[in-house]
Amino acid sequence: MAAPKSRLGRGLGGLIAAAKPVAPVSPAVPPAPAPAPATPGAPGYDEIDVHRIDPSPYQARREITAEQLNELAESIRAEGLLQPVVVRKVGERFQLIAGERRWRAFQQLRIKSIPARIVEASNASAAALGLIENLQREGLNPIEEAHGYASLIRDFDLTQETAAERVGKGRASVANSLRLLGLDGEIQGFISRNLISVGHAKVLLGMEDVALRSVLARRVIEEGLSVRSLEKLVQAQPKSVRPSAGRRAKRAGSKPEEAAAVGRIEQKLVSHLGTRVAVLHTPKKGRIVIEYRGNEDLQRVLGLLGIEA
Repeated sequence: MAAPKSRLGRGLGGLIAAAKPVAPVSPAVPPAPAPAPATPGAPGYDEIDVHRIDPSPYQARREITAEQLNELAESIRAEGLLQPVVVRKVGERFQLIAGERRWRAFQQLRIKSIPARIVEASNASAAALGLIENLQREGLNPIEEAHGYASLIRDFDLTQETAAERVGKGRASVANSLRLLGLDGEIQGFISRNLISVGHAKVLLGMEDVALRSVLARRVIEEGLSVRSLEKLVQAQPKSVRPSAGRRAKRAGSKPEEAAAVGRIEQKLVSHLGTRVAVLHTPKKGRIVIEYRGNEDLQRVLGLLGIEA
């Protein structure tokens, strides 16, 4: 049977092979006897003192859990290190390109040196290689992946197409990933924690009403809605979506800061009541419109408002 193809067009190994290895260096302090990991015998690898390595400033992963780190540390203790970290020389120290979790596990195990491959790489190449490592080996969540692409584009003045080429992805795939960053922070958090899927996120991105997006995202979680069910729910909404609170206030002649304040109030009401709320405000008068669905939902909303029916 043919070997399965990599998810990415250019694998991490291929890109590293294209980078120019530098001559191995001797560690400043000989490694102390410790549960020694397996060291690859291929040329271009060396043992580097763990304390001489710094994390990458381009790391896409936002969170490394204690559980993940403990599991990796126990695996290294039992089996040794199967894949060395990749570093580049920066001044008198080394900077990680790939393998931060492995490096942190060595710190946790108090092992003084770690097998590493030393390559020469520009800042942009180091960032791309680190992102590929995470995508292929360490499973970034969709929001971390999107932030990784955004960092490549922002920090190194790349186009979406160039960034996609760097990591061996299609431009459309990168563009779709970046769209997730257009969602508000709460929904991004739901995606990061795998409470809603990217499929759900794509449906929500098609809605202009930000407050309603949040309401529907919570309904997906609370009711276990499928992507198809969410699509039907969105299609059932009125075609003429009401303008946002900010636009309504602006139309009434309010100042931008007043419009922003009204928007924040509306969002707080949406969060508290778990339903769609419109704050129709003018300097002289206004009204609050609260949406509910049926008798039971009305009872729920009234309860949250402290009103007995």
